[in-house]
Amino acid sequence: MNLKKLDNFKGINLLDIANEYGTPVYVYNLDKVKENYQKLFNSIPYENKKILFAMKSNFNVDILKTLRYLKCGIDAVSTEEIAYALDLGFKSEDILFTGIGISNEDIKYCISRGIVPNVGSIDLLERISKNHPGINISIRINPDFGHGHHDHVITGGPHSKFGIYESYLEEVKRITEKYKANVIGVHFHIGSGILDFEPYIRGIKKALDISRIFKTIEFVDIGGGIGIPYRENDNNFDLEKFGESISKLMDEFSKAEGRNVKLLLEPGRFLVAESGVLLAKVVEIKHTPLYKFAIVNTGFNHLARPVMYGSYHEIINISKIDSKEFEEIVVAGNLCESGDIFTRNEEGIEPRRIQKVEYGDILGIFDAGAYGYSMASHYNLKKFPKEVVVKDGYHRLSEKAYLKYVL
Repeated sequence: MNLKKLDNFKGINLLDIANEYGTPVYVYNLDKVKENYQKLFNSIPYENKKILFAMKSNFNVDILKTLRYLKCGIDAVSTEEIAYALDLGFKSEDILFTGIGISNEDIKYCISRGIVPNVGSIDLLERISKNHPGINISIRINPDFGHGHHDHVITGGPHSKFGIYESYLEEVKRITEKYKANVIGVHFHIGSGILDFEPYIRGIKKALDISRIFKTIEFVDIGGGIGIPYRENDNNFDLEKFGESISKLMDEFSKAEGRNVKLLLEPGRFLVAESGVLLAKVVEIKHTPLYKFAIVNTGFNHLARPVMYGSYHEIINISKIDSKEFEEIVVAGNLCESGDIFTRNEEGIEPRRIQKVEYGDILGIFDAGAYGYSMASHYNLKKFPKEVVVKDGYHRLSEKAYLKYVL
């Protein structure tokens, strides 16, 4: 068990928060969001850079306002995300639209609001260029390889629905020249939960080679996907080597091309995952010949990653942090689904060593700030959990400001 996960919430009494606001509740440490943003930004010596937050990972209004204050932009994947970002004060020039399954109406919306579309298919490129001659666009390439913590999050290679393959670049040139579309950006995104910086170096080299074809390039976007150490023995992503390596490549490219090309990054998980914990109450204890189950008042309707990917999240008994009495236990959700288990891997149930659990205890499911609440549902007609934000030691309930965009 990794009690170090509590370090992301130093000075924050999670048990008091659970008692005050009730459970289940997501708690976000805004100071941790700020810390990770600055850590990533400062690790890259290349000056002409911009971080775009992958809003799909977490659309909490207070997290977004924190990132806007830090001069962060937005990586948007839907017109709803664009509308939300603009209403919160993000500038059009700091938003890039990289969706999938894009309609002509979606593109009209982007253009009307000054948002650059990032184009990931020849079909979309032809429709945009034909309907909007002279438009500025970015192209999303598929670099012929992907990387990530699970097959479902790998977004490059021949099995991926994302991006334009290098073999179609002549078609890209033909269409853009025919309709006078300006390719101002080249983008790639290879996957999510990546702990090794080498795949980024492969990707950026390919993106820079392609960028030499288009003399109107203003930015190169290397996507997101930087991982965090969910398990105690996971490696930390080497930010220093990552920053030095990509800065060197960007410097060389800008000098060779005689143009100061901007570097864009689109992290989501790295900025917010460690800032979040899902607090839940143990509402039932039961046994089978194989396992002891602690059933909590939340489920995969609030945190889907374990059932979707077999993902690991550290679980700590917040009610008994100082206890020396441990047990092997399965933590299960309260949904009418056999797969609703938090202590699992890709093969199935994986009991966890946790401080001995009793009815009424508060369990913390850590590293839940990314792809937690943003993937939640009303399955079994359950309510969404509350969200509480903490800053400078003070906590308060966070407004669900996103609702007007989805109802």
